[in-house]
Formats: sequence, C-alpha cells, structure tokens
Amino acid sequence: MPETNQTATLIRGHQLIDNPWHVVEPDQQSLPEDEAPLLVPIAMWLQHQDALRARSQPVGVLIQPHEDPYALLQEGVFQGAGLSTIAINFPAYTDGRGFSIAQMLRNELHWEGELRAVGDVLIDTIFYLARCGFDSFLVKPGHDPEKALAAFKTFTVAYQRAYREVVTL
Repeated sequence: MPETNQTATLIRGHQLIDNPWHVVEPDQQSLPEDEAPLLVPIAMWLQHQDALRARSQPVGVLIQPHEDPYALLQEGVFQGAGLSTIAINFPAYTDGRGFSIAQMLRNELHWEGELRAVGDVLIDTIFYLARCGFDSFLVKPGHDPEKALAAFKTFTVAYQRAYREVVTL
C-alpha cells in the first residue's frame, strides 16, 4: 500500500508540500469522518460516490495496478466528477502497469485532473512518470525530496511524444 504518513512529502506543481491525504484501506466498510482529504478504492468510490462528492474535503480514487480504470465508467460515462485526484499505486518500481493506466486515463478516458504516482516511486522514474501524464508524486520515504524535484530535469531531449506535449507541424 502507498505511504499513509501525513509527514510524507508530496510533489505537486513542481513544489514540495506536506501530504495531508489519508488512504482508505480496501477492506474498510464505512466512510471515514470528513476531516482530511481521502484516497478511496475504486469500489468505494462507485458505491458511495454521492456521499463522497458531498464531503467538504477533497476525495480521490486510488487505483491498484491490477484494477481496470474503465471500472470508473458507468453506462459509458466516466464517473470522475467530484474527484480531485486519481492516484495510481506502484507496489514495486519494476511494475510498469501504472504507466499504462496513466495513458488510458489521460488519452482514452480524458482525465484532465491531478494524476498522482504513489508507492514505490523512485526518483529515477519521476521524469518518465511526468511524460506519461502524472503531475504529482508521493516521494518514497527515505528518498531526498530535493533530488526528486531535480529529476524533472534529468533529460533535455526526448524521442517520444509526451502527454500534453504540443506538437508543431
């Protein structure tokens, strides 16, 4: 599971901020109090989306690598209204399914909100995650947040197109 420690560092908008988000465990049956931003499993979002949309604190969905982002479709409609973020868990840095999920969310489901990488997100992968459409990153405990910020400048030239990259003809 991703880090739930409130002191973990979050990169959002190329800035370091404290992470106020709480992760709701998949086996939790009831909704937590409306005291902090929440990341909830897809199943909880789909079951309680009206109540979650009514919260005063932001709500996001946490997608595990074995889950299908198309589960967020109901009757052909993407159920993203009311979500402030979608987080994708990387349980191991060698698990690349999150990159594919990000591409599906951005390019096929047209998610334009915040897309967060959580879990075993190494500094070495931040540049590539950003090119796939991630715009926030939970810095793995033990990693230097300043070095994580510097990772955005790892390369100055890329051969592949990136999400939100403008192509001029």
